Amino acid sequence: MKGRTRGYHRAAVDAFLAGARESFERDDDAVTSAHIREASFPLGRNGYEIEAVDRALGRLEDAFAGRERDRAIAARGREEWVTEARGLAQEVLDHLARPRKHRFARTGLLTFGYRVAEVDHVADLITRYLRDGEPLTPEQVRSAAFRMQRRGYREEQVDALLDATVEVILAVR
Repeated sequence: MKGRTRGYHRAAVDAFLAGARESFERDDDAVTSAHIREASFPLGRNGYEIEAVDRALGRLEDAFAGRERDRAIAARGREEWVTEARGLAQEVLDHLARPRKHRFARTGLLTFGYRVAEVDHVADLITRYLRDGEPLTPEQVRSAAFRMQRRGYREEQVDALLDATVEVILAVR
């Protein structure tokens, strides 16, 4: 890290990763792929490089999701696992079947949300993945970033759909 650049607070990242490692080694559910996907860290001077931490979290999430998938298949069987993944994929597709510019709720006139055209572009990529089998990786979905605009899409709705998409992709890997 150079000079006074801002990055993720080192102690917060270290503590989270230590907890995730312990959970994985104990083979318990104290940390799940969802916890990793939702992890956030404060920013600080001389912190860890954001992109490097995000890439590491992506790999960690993949490992936890693989373990969760294997456990679910062992407990309930592959057919039930696939049925659940298809159900989630269909929920995402149903949501994205809405017309462009109307896929998510909008923020108020004086508030900002995600830029509609950018979200719709990513939504089209997700639709082609789920409907037509076009390639899409969890990293592509995780790294989706949107500029802000007045009357944009509500962030929490878009983020929830992106999380569900990552969950589907990891389920069928």
